[in-house]
Amino acid sequence: MSDDDPLTPASRDDLVQALAYGLRFDERGKAHRHAVDDMARIAAETLVRHLDQAGFVVMKRPGAKLHSTPTGN
Repeated sequence: MSDDDPLTPASRDDLVQALAYGLRFDERGKAHRHAVDDMARIAAETLVRHLDQAGFVVMKRPGAKLHSTPTGN
């Protein structure tokens, strides 16, 4: 992925999922000790609602291209 990839507005669901993940896990992907999935989702939805009301637009890059495995002949 390069810096020239076009940015598009992130969907509300994508943003909620990304924020909820960030609230549930640390930078290594380990769950926080007292993480609760429902509370993380509720907090993420509240953050997204406030960002929307404040006029923020969150942009994202296109998803990473799937790599293909060479087939053996």
